[in-house]
Amino acid sequence: MAHKHLQFLDLARQQPDKTSVRVRLGNWNEVYGHYAPEAAAAQSGRCLDCGNPYCEWKCPVHNYIPNWLRLVEEGRLFEAAELLHQTNSLPEICGRICPQDRLCEGDCTLNDGFGAVTIGSVEKYIADEAIAQGWRPDLSEVRDSGKSAAIVGAGPAGLACADVLLRGGVSPVIYDRYPEAGGLLTYGIPPFKLEKRVVLQRRKLLEEAGARFVLGTEIGRDIPFADLLAQYPAVFLGMGAYTYIRGGFPGEDRPEVCDALPYLLSNIRRVMGEAGGDGFIDMRGRRVAVLGGGDTAMDCVRTAVRQRAAQVTCVYRRDEANMPGSRREVANARDEGVEFLWNRQPVAVTDDGVRLARTELSPPDRDGRRRPEVVAGGEETLAADRVIIAFGFTPSPPPWLPEFQIQTDSRDRVRTSADPHPFQTTNPKVFAGGDMVRGSDLVVTAVLEGRRAAEGMLGFLGI
Repeated sequence: MAHKHLQFLDLARQQPDKTSVRVRLGNWNEVYGHYAPEAAAAQSGRCLDCGNPYCEWKCPVHNYIPNWLRLVEEGRLFEAAELLHQTNSLPEICGRICPQDRLCEGDCTLNDGFGAVTIGSVEKYIADEAIAQGWRPDLSEVRDSGKSAAIVGAGPAGLACADVLLRGGVSPVIYDRYPEAGGLLTYGIPPFKLEKRVVLQRRKLLEEAGARFVLGTEIGRDIPFADLLAQYPAVFLGMGAYTYIRGGFPGEDRPEVCDALPYLLSNIRRVMGEAGGDGFIDMRGRRVAVLGGGDTAMDCVRTAVRQRAAQVTCVYRRDEANMPGSRREVANARDEGVEFLWNRQPVAVTDDGVRLARTELSPPDRDGRRRPEVVAGGEETLAADRVIIAFGFTPSPPPWLPEFQIQTDSRDRVRTSADPHPFQTTNPKVFAGGDMVRGSDLVVTAVLEGRRAAEGMLGFLGI
């Protein structure tokens, strides 16, 4: 056996077992399985325990990755869970849906030829297994301040904000327009990536710790925002980004064209057995074209193949190396029968399908991004019965913000400042974070901003 720091020479990178394509296309269950304790310990032991861990710096919440890998290797599961929760309020969720290949694992020292440590799968193992064995956050030293705060939006930013407020002795009350907590974790991300029991479990943990949820309630419609400001000394806004980005080409308004979020939402509500809401959008027997190259596009193509679409094609205007989505999700989609058309830009939707122009990429700009440029004379038509637009989302600020002196910028993002308190808006009592501040981004960045906003709220409340 090699020396501890050379274990990677004897043990290859090994993810948990993955359900076969034949089986997974017949249900909506998560694709990836779970480590047994022995496998989690062995894979954790591959870590080199770098003195200046690149994985930790690349992680938006700066998880103490080598530290909790070592605890898992030593069998100290509850200690690992406690340490993990010091930096991440939703580890069981981030372990499932973070694009680790572009974040922590992408910067792992072993990623250069030996195979990165399976950080995401170990993170999921820690949270799932510890909770299953009875671990709960240790709040025994928390002193109740007697204060409460309102949170508008039960998505990742709001849930993370609630977690940190609870640890600071403030009781959060979380309002959301949907009938269940989670925001896009519940209603936007398909269950084959994130089963909804996982989100429900996190809600239960927060309720056990003292959080209260008021669901199926829209602020500004069912309860005036003025009532929250009158009732609570501080309010957090984490209402996400729900406005679809359009392509601006002819045919976008044709009846066979739909946007990604209504499509995903209608399917998830059907799978969850929820009545009402948007009408179910079924792709059975259809030739489906999904326009876009991010994780939302991958969610759409993988949903369509499970709905038994006749053909599913993803169209993206850059090449595979320059797409923004998770490489893992692209690989899963390809395994499941999705076809990809790279370097194609939609120019119109017609009776015959989607008319596409060929593109080539410019040299990298200052940020390293390469712009697609249309190649003259390279048009073609992709036959399609249904077209899904998955170009991303922008914030959807509620119309009542100006009434309460909460300012937004030219891109409809809520303006916040770090001075005097992190993520404080132009109304001192109101804080905000996540997609409505940053624009559409990763779940883990929403978690980070919800946590930092909660720290700002605690400072504002004098705690």
